[in-house]
Amino acid sequence: MDSGTRIENALQAAIARAEVQACPPGLAAAMRYAVFPRGARVRPRLCLAVAAACGDDEPTLSDAAAISIELLHCASLVHDDLPCFDDADTRRGRPSVHRAFGEPLAVLTGDALIVLAFQALADAVHQPRRLAQVLMTVSRSVGVPLGIVAGQAWECEPRVDVVHYHRSKTGALFAAAAMAGAAAAGANDEPWRILGETIGEAYQSADDIRDAAGDAKEIGKPTGQDTVLGRPNVVTELGLAGALRRVDQLVAEAVAAIPLCPGAADLKSLIVSESKRLLPPKLAQIAA
Repeated sequence: MDSGTRIENALQAAIARAEVQACPPGLAAAMRYAVFPRGARVRPRLCLAVAAACGDDEPTLSDAAAISIELLHCASLVHDDLPCFDDADTRRGRPSVHRAFGEPLAVLTGDALIVLAFQALADAVHQPRRLAQVLMTVSRSVGVPLGIVAGQAWECEPRVDVVHYHRSKTGALFAAAAMAGAAAAGANDEPWRILGETIGEAYQSADDIRDAAGDAKEIGKPTGQDTVLGRPNVVTELGLAGALRRVDQLVAEAVAAIPLCPGAADLKSLIVSESKRLLPPKLAQIAA
């Protein structure tokens, strides 16, 4: 079974937890709306790719790790779009959760998805020692001092270093994806941190570029938000051309950071291939 199918099947099973008679139907519907239809699923695919490179002898645990990270990502998007943060009307080309279901349900949806992520991990008990490491890695990527909650909180500060901001808000989940994939497969996870952080920084830099110079219809969400909200971003710091070069540099650094493992060559090819999808074709041509 390919990684995309594994991810979607596991997410469907997780969301089905909410779709029972005892659960408020509006909340269940909003949770499904926040997770499906699929986005790029970059983080869970990275998790499974690293697990595969390390042997992936416990796919139940690697699947749980992958979808826990995706559920946390989806929760962060729901909260990020709220009026108190970005006040975004659209996400993935359709109304954001708070526009479709109302602000109270959107807050609860994000909260419920966070809890569901850890419920999914709790079910994967076949390898308790590995699970403990995966759980620690994933939990650190969410909270403080360096998780996505801290990353969001940096937006409330008068000054922030853009690299520090990116590594918390975006890089934390990417680092967790790489490290959790390794831990799920029984490998030492710490050497994989740099790979995840570097890919995360590349992804966030590309997102900054899309926000500054992309087309809202093409990327499925409002553009120009960083400028309107005064958010730090790599285009402001380096200019468009410099930001594009930075993405290329980060991809090269990510490839160089792959630890020794049985599937290193395949993982390198995958990262190079996936990097070509980071930017819309018109912007990628500018970088060429």
